[in-house]
Amino acid sequence: MPWMFNQREYSAAAEFKKQLAGDKIIMAPGAHSALVGMAAKNAGFQSLYISGAAFSASRGMPDIGYYTVTELAEYVRGLYRSTNLPIIVDVDTGFGEVIHMPRTVFEMEEAGAAVIQMEDQKLPKKCGHLDGKELVSADDMCRKIEAAVKIRKDLLIMARTDAHAIFGIEEAVKRAKMYINAGADIIFPEALKTEEEFRHFSSEVKIPLLANMTEFGKTPYYSASQFEQWGYKIVIYPVTSLRVAMKAVEKVFKLIRETGSQEAMLDEMQTRKELYALLDYDGYGEFDEGVAKSKYI
Repeated sequence: MPWMFNQREYSAAAEFKKQLAGDKIIMAPGAHSALVGMAAKNAGFQSLYISGAAFSASRGMPDIGYYTVTELAEYVRGLYRSTNLPIIVDVDTGFGEVIHMPRTVFEMEEAGAAVIQMEDQKLPKKCGHLDGKELVSADDMCRKIEAAVKIRKDLLIMARTDAHAIFGIEEAVKRAKMYINAGADIIFPEALKTEEEFRHFSSEVKIPLLANMTEFGKTPYYSASQFEQWGYKIVIYPVTSLRVAMKAVEKVFKLIRETGSQEAMLDEMQTRKELYALLDYDGYGEFDEGVAKSKYI
C-alpha cells in the first residue's frame, strides 16, 4: 500500500532507541531525496541519515550552513512521511545560539526526526573532513545541548565533536565526556583516522557512538563489522548515494551532449517499471478505483 494511505503512528525516537538496544550495528545511509530514502528502505535499511553536506549540495550550495531550519524541517517531514523510518538529522551548529535551540528542536521533532546531530564548530562551519575548522568552547556547546535536552519530548540528541583534527584525540574524549554530562544521548567523534584512535575513543566514552564512513575524507574505508568490533553502535554513509547519482548524471549528460542519444546507457538506468514499483504506482490507482466504486444513494 502506498505510504500516503498507510501512515504508521509511532515514535521515531522510541523506534531508534530499540535499534540502539539491539545486538547489531545500525547502518544508516544518507538520503538526499525522498525517493532515495524509499530505495534505502526497499534495500532493507531500518534508519536513515540526512547529511547537511548532501542537503546543501542538493540545493546548489556548499556545506557552510546556508540553509534554514524551516527548509531542513520541510525536507525531514517529506522523507519521514514517505519512509516511516527513524531519521538522524544533521542540524550543523544548531541554527544559532542557546536561545535558538528550542526552535530547532521543535521544528525537527514536529517534522518527525528521531535524532538531531549538532556539532561544536564555529560558523561559518566546514565539512568535518576539511582543514581549517574552528571550534566553539566546550562550555558553549554544553549549553546548547542542555537547552535542546530541556525542550525536547523524546528526540535523541547527538553531539559531534570536531576536536580531534585540531587538538587531538584526548581533547575529543574530554569534550565528549562534557557533552554527555550536559545530556547528549549519542556521541559522534568526527574524522578519526586509525583503528587505535577508534578503539581508544570507545574505551573512554561509554554511551552509543557513531562512526562516519564518508568517502574521500580523513577516515580510511573500514567496514561496519570493524566499527562494531571497535565499540561503535551506528555507522553512517552520508553522501554515498549523492556521489554515485551525480557521477551517473555527469556520465549520461556527457553522452547525450556528445552523441545526441542516451541509448548507450539504458542498461544503467532504473526502468519505468522499477520506478513505478518503488513508488507503488498501482496502489494509488487501486485506491482511486476503490473510492470510485463507492455508492452514496
